[in-house]
Amino acid sequence: MEDIITVRGIVLKHSPSGDYDWVATIFTAERGKITAFARSARKPNGRLSGTVEPFCFGTFKLFVGKSSYNIVEADIENYFEGFRGDLEGACYGTFFLELASYYSKENIEDRELLNLLYISLKALQKDSIPNKLVRCIYELKSLQIEGEYPGVPANMEIQESTRYALSHIESSQLEKLYTFNVSDEVLGELCRVTSLYRSKFIDRTLKSMEMLATFDDAL
Repeated sequence: MEDIITVRGIVLKHSPSGDYDWVATIFTAERGKITAFARSARKPNGRLSGTVEPFCFGTFKLFVGKSSYNIVEADIENYFEGFRGDLEGACYGTFFLELASYYSKENIEDRELLNLLYISLKALQKDSIPNKLVRCIYELKSLQIEGEYPGVPANMEIQESTRYALSHIESSQLEKLYTFNVSDEVLGELCRVTSLYRSKFIDRTLKSMEMLATFDDAL
């Protein structure tokens, strides 16, 4: 095994380790979800300071040890700084990160889910599409990528426009996902479908949902 590898990914979460380190969970294109130590990253002038905050997306050079990864260098392309001044957007974004963490597996590649996460976080920063709609699309497309999406619910009465929206989400390439809008009534039905499938396919309550519920009453 090579001692040094390079991966591209996004930081899902981090926690303190020792006096000066962070231990970060990174969702990578090459190795799925990994845990890596960022030595001295909690020091203000540390070489890795600010590079393992949640939402940081970029390239990470890692030293591969016997039982852990250690970050050697980090080149961050997008810090998603807009979330710092947007509490609602940050709450949605945190939920997206936690859902990605739920689905992603240690050392198992899942590039499509990573790409979905990235473009969905970017969609949250657009004014042209409501955050609630972005959430529904992200959750439903995640289910499809993971092979669990059952299609339009058979026993739920929904409008034809809602059926069309669900079909569009299912059939669209990722770059086309966030190019449409819907009426409030259709959005309400999409939220009902999303909530139904979340309760059916996710076996625990995600911690970020409590915070997100402050802004999203359709959870």
